[in-house]
Amino acid sequence: MKSGEVKIPGGKLVRVTLQGDEVRGWRATIDGDFFMDAVAGSVLGCAQSAIDAHLPELPDDWERWGSADYLAFYRALSGELRGVIGDTLIGANGEAIALAVVRALVGGSARESTQTAEREFERIREVRARRQGERAQSGDEPAPMLIGLQEAKRRWARMNPQIVVDIPRMPAEQMQVDELWATQVANGERQATLRIWDWGAPAVVCGKFQSIADEVDLEYAKEHGIEVVRRDTGGGAMFIEPQNTITYSLYVPEPVVAGLDARQCYQFCDMWLLEALAACGVRAHFAGLNDIASAAGKIGGAAERRFPASGEGPGCLLHHDTLAYAMNTEHLRHVLRPSKEKMSDKAVKSASKRVDPMNSQTSCTRAQIVGRMLETASRFGVVGNTI
Repeated sequence: MKSGEVKIPGGKLVRVTLQGDEVRGWRATIDGDFFMDAVAGSVLGCAQSAIDAHLPELPDDWERWGSADYLAFYRALSGELRGVIGDTLIGANGEAIALAVVRALVGGSARESTQTAEREFERIREVRARRQGERAQSGDEPAPMLIGLQEAKRRWARMNPQIVVDIPRMPAEQMQVDELWATQVANGERQATLRIWDWGAPAVVCGKFQSIADEVDLEYAKEHGIEVVRRDTGGGAMFIEPQNTITYSLYVPEPVVAGLDARQCYQFCDMWLLEALAACGVRAHFAGLNDIASAAGKIGGAAERRFPASGEGPGCLLHHDTLAYAMNTEHLRHVLRPSKEKMSDKAVKSASKRVDPMNSQTSCTRAQIVGRMLETASRFGVVGNTI
């Protein structure tokens, strides 16, 4: 088994694992913390099939290739994958997947000539990677505001969400409730809703497209009573402790976010949150595609998925955030296993050191912050913002 990883600067991680050998053939599996739209499953399967079909074309002496040969293979596979994937991937692309395939193939080779060719191939690609980095938001630097405050408030007033402070639920049930409520909003059976979660147990919540075995130390999780679950949205793994975490979901009827792209949707759904945190003395901003951060590090992250309309229903955008109020660095350091490639565009390479919990900035208790969030959400967009 071979695997290769690629992290687009400011984007997401994609990993390609090749199982098999030159005799029996290779089978590719793609995972990562990227996001996809509603047709994700079929597109991902088609991308894996495209890789599987491409690999038998490798000549027997491919390990003796030079950098130009690897570059030609990479470009051909990139073009094919771009045609398969289109714009359904958010945070990664066909080029990243193709590069992960090349790294999986040659990264484990013991041949010195192959290693030399790989280094030269990576050097040639560096110019392209730099251009990607210049276009992307990286680390925890503030992202540009892509939707105005007044526009966000007008859309919020139109949405007028019901606010629910939920009962304590175990991690697996939380995932089920999220999908159920989003489906109900999509079908027109529930109004727009903001749900504040109450966790019943510690957990690691992995993204829909991640390989759990690669992201989580399962033995450590079992030993310490940490439940491991998978959510139905993309993104990366999050470590949850009930007393140290604030999580909420926003179930948005599709017409409310009509005309907004992915980045604008994230900012619209979280703009009220920045106002609430500021009222508690927490200075926060948008970072990258889906993070909430401070000058010192990441406070939390969001993920989204669209649920299609059924019958007369409007469809639904599910948006949920997990925020660190405080942090158990010991558990975080051991239970999560972010790869070096995932942290490659971060100034701080440790997951635990990169997190900046809210209690580092404010003396407010967790309950006080939740209270301020409820107050802000209930009045956000009310004054002078009717549609």
